[in-house]
Amino acid sequence: MAALLAVGSLGACGEPDPTPEELASVDYSPATRGAGWEVSTPQAQELDPDLLAEVYWRAGSLESIRSLLVVKDGYLVGEEYFHDGSPDQQALIQSATKSITGALVGIAVEKGCLPGVDEPMMTYFPELSDQLDDPRKNDITIGQLLQHRAGYQWEEESEELMELLYQGFLPDSMGLVAVPLVRDPGSGHDYSNLSSHLLSVIVSKACDTDLLDFANEELFAPAGIQPGAWTQDWDGYRWGAGELHLRARDMAKFGQLYLDRGAVGDVQVVPAAWIEDSWTPYTEDAWDSAVGRNFGRTAYGYQWWIIDAGPHTYYLAWGHGGQQIAVVPEVHMVIAVTADPLVGDHGGSGWSLERANLNLIADFVADLPA
Repeated sequence: MAALLAVGSLGACGEPDPTPEELASVDYSPATRGAGWEVSTPQAQELDPDLLAEVYWRAGSLESIRSLLVVKDGYLVGEEYFHDGSPDQQALIQSATKSITGALVGIAVEKGCLPGVDEPMMTYFPELSDQLDDPRKNDITIGQLLQHRAGYQWEEESEELMELLYQGFLPDSMGLVAVPLVRDPGSGHDYSNLSSHLLSVIVSKACDTDLLDFANEELFAPAGIQPGAWTQDWDGYRWGAGELHLRARDMAKFGQLYLDRGAVGDVQVVPAAWIEDSWTPYTEDAWDSAVGRNFGRTAYGYQWWIIDAGPHTYYLAWGHGGQQIAVVPEVHMVIAVTADPLVGDHGGSGWSLERANLNLIADFVADLPA
C-alpha cells in the first residue's frame, strides 16, 4: 500500500518521475468523438502535453481508478479508461451526487417553487412536527442543510447512524426524529448525508415532482447529460446524498456547466448567482483527515468542496472512492474521475485508495502554471 500512496502523491516518498520515453508512450487522446464534446489537443489549448501525459502515466499505476478526463477551454483534450472503465459505463458517483442535488435546489429557488434558503426545513415535514424530540430542529433552514451546518452528525462517526444510513432513513421519521443533533443549527460544520437527502425530499415536495424527472427536464437535458439509475428511498424519493450513476463524459459536462456559470449557449440552466453562492466558503477546514501535500484548504460551500492546490483554487464534487468533478476556473479546466465506488468499504484500505485518486488530481492542478 505504501507504493500506491507514493504514486498517488506525485513524486512524494521517493517515487521517480517518468522518463521522456515513458511520457512519449502515453496515449491520452480522447477515446471517441461525439457524445457532446468537441475534441482538441493540449497544444492547441496552450496546455503542456508532457504535464498531461504525466498525470495519465501516474493514473495508470493506481489500483482503483476507472476513468480520467481533462477538458480545457471547453474542449476534451485528454481521456483514458482503466481497469473495467469505459466511455459507456454509468458509474456510481457516490457523494459527487450532492453537488447535483445542490444545483437542483438552486433551480427550484429560481423557478419559485422553493421560497429560498432561509425557509425552515420543517415547512416540508408538518406530519413529523409533533414527533420532534429536539425543538432546535424547527430552526434548521434549507441553507444550513446545503452548508452541512444543520447540526446533524457525520454518519460514519456512529455505528447506529451508519445502520440508519444503509437502511435509507425509514419513512416514518425521515431521520428527522431518529437522528439527534450534535450542535446548534448554524454553529458548525458536520458532513451529513442526511442533510443532503433531506434537500432531495424538500425539492420533490416543494416542486411536486420526482427529483429525477425534475433533473431531466431542468438540468440534464439542457446540459446534454444522459443519467443512469438514481436510487430511491422507502418513500420513492431520490437519494440526494448519492447513488446517482453518470458517465464520465457527463460528469465533465456538469463541471463545464458550472465553469460556464450555469449557461449552455444562450440558455441559463443554473442561476449564475447560485453557483457563486455554492462556491462561497461557509466553513473552512471542513475535512480534518490528511489527504496530501497539495490537497490543501478544504472549505465547504453549498454541496461543493473548495480546495487549494499550489497556486490554484478548485471546486470539487467529491464522492467516496475518489469520484471527482474538479472545476479550475483560473485555467478554464474541468477534470472528471471515476473509480471503484468502494461500496460498504469505509475502512483504512478504502481510504488509502480514495486518497491516492484525490492526490492525483490535486498534484496535477498544483503543477499547472499560474
